[in-house]
Amino acid sequence: MHDYFAGDPRTNRERMLAGDLYIADDPESLRIMHRAMTLTRDYAAALVDDIDSARSILSDLLGSVGDDVFVRPPLHVDFGENIHLGDRVSINFNLTALDVADIRIGDDVLIGPNVQLLTATHPVDPRPRRDKLESAKPITIHENVWIGGGAIIGPGVTIGENSVIGAGAVVLKDVPANVIAAGNPARILREIPD
Repeated sequence: MHDYFAGDPRTNRERMLAGDLYIADDPESLRIMHRAMTLTRDYAAALVDDIDSARSILSDLLGSVGDDVFVRPPLHVDFGENIHLGDRVSINFNLTALDVADIRIGDDVLIGPNVQLLTATHPVDPRPRRDKLESAKPITIHENVWIGGGAIIGPGVTIGENSVIGAGAVVLKDVPANVIAAGNPARILREIPD
């Protein structure tokens, strides 16, 4: 394998957190992933029996959790700690959030079932991809956005406030505020009047 990191003393985790290319073999990252798997399992079990305990587990799992947030399990995350939820966020079944980079979700966001928030990306060039290099770009979802079931939000995407993302949309570019976007790839269908 080519030495992609010659002269770079950083760990793969440090490169990952900086948004640079890295290899996902860092022991600290693997420890945090295992912790996230344990907490998502515990969250799902606790939600059945003790909502207060479930809320505490969700707060331990995620980077930040606003008031009056509800997340229906199952929930799938890489680390959890890079996910930030505003107030009154509602997330339906089976969210997959690859939070290698930050995922920031504003107040009053509604997320349908089977949505994927994917910050991770891989090189197009086959050699570094074969050598298992990857990187990530953050996702930002502003206030009062509704994301329909089965939508996929790609790396580096920002969705503006009050916008609606149609069910099954594949969003690979920023979406401005106050619009409806749908399709694959997603495109703006119309503006939402005030």
